[in-house]
Amino acid sequence: MVSDSELKVAVLGLGYIGLPTAAVIARTGAKVLGVDVHESVVDTVNSGKVHIEEIDLDGLVSGVVARGNLRASLQIEPSDVFVIAVPTPFGENHAPDIGYVLKAATTIAIVLKAGDVVILESTSPVGTTEKVTELLAQLRPDLKIPSHCVGSADVAIAYCPERVLPGRILVELIDNDRVIGGVTPRCARKALQFYRRFVRGACVTTTAKAAEMTKLAENAFRDVNIAFANELSLVADQMGVDVWEVIRLANRHPRVNILSPGPGVGGHCIAVDPWFLVSAAPERTPLIRTAREVNDGKIEHVIAQATAMIEANPAMRVACLGLAFKANIDDFRESPALKVAVEIARRFGERVAIVEPYAAALPAAFDGTGAVLTDIDAAIETCGAFIVLVDHDVFRSIPLDERVDKQVYDTRGIWPDQPHATWNEPLRLVS
Repeated sequence: MVSDSELKVAVLGLGYIGLPTAAVIARTGAKVLGVDVHESVVDTVNSGKVHIEEIDLDGLVSGVVARGNLRASLQIEPSDVFVIAVPTPFGENHAPDIGYVLKAATTIAIVLKAGDVVILESTSPVGTTEKVTELLAQLRPDLKIPSHCVGSADVAIAYCPERVLPGRILVELIDNDRVIGGVTPRCARKALQFYRRFVRGACVTTTAKAAEMTKLAENAFRDVNIAFANELSLVADQMGVDVWEVIRLANRHPRVNILSPGPGVGGHCIAVDPWFLVSAAPERTPLIRTAREVNDGKIEHVIAQATAMIEANPAMRVACLGLAFKANIDDFRESPALKVAVEIARRFGERVAIVEPYAAALPAAFDGTGAVLTDIDAAIETCGAFIVLVDHDVFRSIPLDERVDKQVYDTRGIWPDQPHATWNEPLRLVS
């Protein structure tokens, strides 16, 4: 593979993973082209700015764009390495939709040449990399595609899923171990050489299918464990027990580590990826399916509890604190907080204030509800009830004397000193 300064890399998809990945690669000196279907995203990146919230990303993008190492375009160009980082949503009945991945592969096929490396990073059902390989073989019969040719292939195709935490993406892109699955062992080695340019963590090679399932297993594991915590919170509600105290005490056992419950599970990974396994083997995945149902069901429980609180105080304004799927980010994808807040706004309209420090305006789902976006200080002054949906640092910082007179439904356990509400006894509204 060519030197860093001569390497040309195209990253398809400039979202929460694609843009940080492109910027980190560009920092090595490679010439990186970010390809996106949204002209506004392309214009923003080319101006040296970012359209997503991620710690230190704005400074990194500004620097690599200024040095000419990163630019964005609506059109693909010939490159040495192609990284696919497009969404993989699910459709009806939670069936995975790899349409964006296949469209990206079709785009790459136009400019693909001998010696190139194609890497899929999008979280995908097992077998997706093979489908990309088949598609490229169909579209480019003039090239020797791995697993579809005799002898050495002209190009290398591999799967290497991202495994980063929003809020720490730039650090974890470099420090976390990477699982690199090749269509063939030679493909895995080619991709390994590329990741070694910017990854300090261990790079472990395997097959493409094993790497695909590894990513799904990681997120299903977390989903199942969160489901246990959420189910425990429902039992604690019914029994009038503080679930946060129970978890704190149980975790003093040397072999117990119960995760934190919440209003549900969000984000494009944990809330989506387990369904890929369920869809592939529905009769073999009752635990994974049940965990998904428990976590989705927690949203309805939170809505019911919040509704009880609001109806018990008909003259009181209520503030929903947070819309993001986790703390200190602006990512609302599959967010249970957003789903709860929208439903509360639809039911109670102008009585509802939304506090989300990472949003400049309310999402379109709030249109026509009468709910308003406000800041935390205004909410403290004007709202008598708080529904804590996200554990943003700014919410954690509110001292007891500013909320002691509030009715509070804390789904995140950020205020253990808050007096418990009594509007729905015997259920305790501390989830």
